[in-house]
Amino acid sequence: MFKTTIAGSLPKPFWLADPEKLWPEWRARGAELAAAKRDATLLWLKAQEDAGIDIVGDGEQSRQHFVHGFLEQVEGIDFEHKVKMGIRDNRYDAMVPVVVGPLKLKGRVHQVEARIARAHTQRKLKITMPGPMTIVDTIADRHRARWRRTASTSSSSTSRRSTSTCRTSRAGASTRCTARSAD
Repeated sequence: MFKTTIAGSLPKPFWLADPEKLWPEWRARGAELAAAKRDATLLWLKAQEDAGIDIVGDGEQSRQHFVHGFLEQVEGIDFEHKVKMGIRDNRYDAMVPVVVGPLKLKGRVHQVEARIARAHTQRKLKITMPGPMTIVDTIADRHRARWRRTASTSSSSTSRRSTSTCRTSRAGASTRCTARSAD
């Protein structure tokens, strides 16, 4: 029998961010924002459980964007000086961050979100991660100027950290959630 799950992203509640925007601004800051992200995650976990979903996810409630939520934990990417670029095979323009130096992970990606979700569900858990092609399609590269190399570095970083990102501790026992790449 097939297990049921969702693709990953679920709409953000209006009190967290504008649900009609692709890259919405957060409606809160600091501790209030952290609490709002947690509350939105818990609401979607409950909704998935109530719907009978077998493998639940965090709904990406703590990310303004699927890819950029991952990239916020990568050194060498400038979010302060975004540039306009056609993404998704130039289907639309977006303001994207820029690769300005060597890429290196700062730490565990989505660890906080995974821990919060794990603490509130007994079901299998997945945290979606962008794959290398999705990443290179959503950033501008001013450092390497060669997409293949950036994709290779992104792929290495994603695969090295995706499984370990979802390891959490629950009552002293190690628990592992399912990590999936979107590509």
